[in-house]
Amino acid sequence: MMIQLSEHLYRFTDTCHVYILRDGAEAVLIDFGAGDVLDHLAAIGVTRVTDVLMTHHHRDQGQGLPRAIATGARVWVPHVEQDLFADVDAHWQGRTIFNNYNVRQDRFSLLASIPIAGTLRDYESWRFGCFDMTVVPTPGHTTGSISLLAKVDGRRVVFIGDLIAAPGKVWSLAATQWTYNGGEGLPYTVLSALDLAERRPDLLLPSHGEPMTDAAAAVAPLVERLAELMRLRRQNPRLFLLRQQPYSAITPHLLFNRTSTANSYVLLSESGKALFIDFGYDFMAGEAAGFDRAARRPWLYTLPMLKRDFGVTQVNAVLPTHYHDDHVAGCNLLRSVEGAEVWAAENFADILERPAAYDLPCLWYDPIPVDRRLPLGRLIPWEEYQITLHPLPGHTRHAVAIAFEVDGKRVLATGDQYQGDDGGELNYVYQNRFDAGDYRSAAELYRRLAPDLILSGHWAPLWVQPGYLDGLVAQAAALERLHRELLPAEPDLAAEGFIARIMPYQAYAREGEPVEFVAEVRNPFGQSGADGRPPLQVQVIAPAGWATHISPPSPCEGEGSGVRVHFTVTPPPGLTARRARIAVDVTIGGRRFGQQAEALLTVVN
Repeated sequence: MMIQLSEHLYRFTDTCHVYILRDGAEAVLIDFGAGDVLDHLAAIGVTRVTDVLMTHHHRDQGQGLPRAIATGARVWVPHVEQDLFADVDAHWQGRTIFNNYNVRQDRFSLLASIPIAGTLRDYESWRFGCFDMTVVPTPGHTTGSISLLAKVDGRRVVFIGDLIAAPGKVWSLAATQWTYNGGEGLPYTVLSALDLAERRPDLLLPSHGEPMTDAAAAVAPLVERLAELMRLRRQNPRLFLLRQQPYSAITPHLLFNRTSTANSYVLLSESGKALFIDFGYDFMAGEAAGFDRAARRPWLYTLPMLKRDFGVTQVNAVLPTHYHDDHVAGCNLLRSVEGAEVWAAENFADILERPAAYDLPCLWYDPIPVDRRLPLGRLIPWEEYQITLHPLPGHTRHAVAIAFEVDGKRVLATGDQYQGDDGGELNYVYQNRFDAGDYRSAAELYRRLAPDLILSGHWAPLWVQPGYLDGLVAQAAALERLHRELLPAEPDLAAEGFIARIMPYQAYAREGEPVEFVAEVRNPFGQSGADGRPPLQVQVIAPAGWATHISPPSPCEGEGSGVRVHFTVTPPPGLTARRARIAVDVTIGGRRFGQQAEALLTVVN
């Protein structure tokens, strides 16, 4: 059924409502349903669909999208959910079925991948035809759901997908359960609905339900009912308090964001500028099951409150302590939306910019451009402050301690180095490139800098008490001793347990094209050959029929007895592959260590 809502706006009812924005003989569609709308557009004078904009990935929204693509229409999808459109084959192959405790409705996805024209990033503005659109993040029905705010026929219209179905109602409560027995989508629906109401739209257009002309009247009963349900579930008791006051002052010019998963802190300048230390998931009201891209959603929800309550006029920069996603996921949004520069220490800036090259845990899905690579151990001025970055291996080799003075207090931001309310629990992860002596060097750094206040990644700010720093030194000595006593002295595989790694870890190529890799191999023996290193043999392992070429090893600069081995792998013409495995088989001093490292190569046409 086709209904005209205003001069240029129509609604067609299919498996969901499909909204048509008509621009002469062309149209832009919001969601697509089964695609039956294509059979009815001629009746309103539309001969061509230029673009289809999707609010979320569910099948009732887009099961007919291949029909749209066949007509030449461009399909645009939420950035967070792009893989559930363009790479859904991998999703279906990898999705847990047996012993499954992930009840997210990500299996209500397309049955086959489709080509997309691009992604709709949160807060971006676009022009489609004669219509200007703003992408508003509105998680709730799904983690990655968006709403689209547009000016249509003199009214501010919001296409809200399945966020709200009617005043006081949602289309599905089951969709808000993002973990087993969870209700994570409930608080997100509240936050998203309140955000939309504060934007004062004239018309809310849901995917299922009738148009709503009074956003405040639609949102108020919904928030009241969801709040009662959350109280019944004993869930998110501080939600509304945190929404009203997300930041607390540690000192007059140093703030603590109480809503983020990994703590983020704000250094305030007298000029009105702000510098964030870490910025991952702002206002995390619950975490979805799974670790796919569509399960993680950064946004900038608390920034209006920061500006309102503390007179911030500009978020000038963001400075992470390390590269883990919960500390950096929102950096791209701060950069693109607020104009903030990303400053990163030289010992992990490349990881932010080239995450696919590294075999490390907790990598963010997208590259994060770094505006300033900061040296270690040097004073870095920012406004009236002097900041120094110190290497801080332990939780991860690729981390820094950020030292500065504010309001007469010596402060050290240390990320996830230690955990617990008393700041004394060890927090090392071997795959983060941990070495047994890391905590000794960290404890010595802490004692040398003698901070008054330590800012950690997941626990309350810690005011340093007498004896605390000495305790860290004693603890580090015991940790190092136990590793020495528990592990063989030779061959020394170090705490990680491996002597080789390949970069890039993930690579992409076209069929028949050579791909370059570098294997770094460390000598695990104390003795050496005539050239200072024991004899080394490295064999490249690739799928059958693939060509390989290996160059002679060369020393790693500054890494003792380590060597680098450059090699190429060439997949045969006519072959495509997803994550084909490449490895190096290592023999040192006559001792065979086997296939010590691997890399993944995806080959496309």
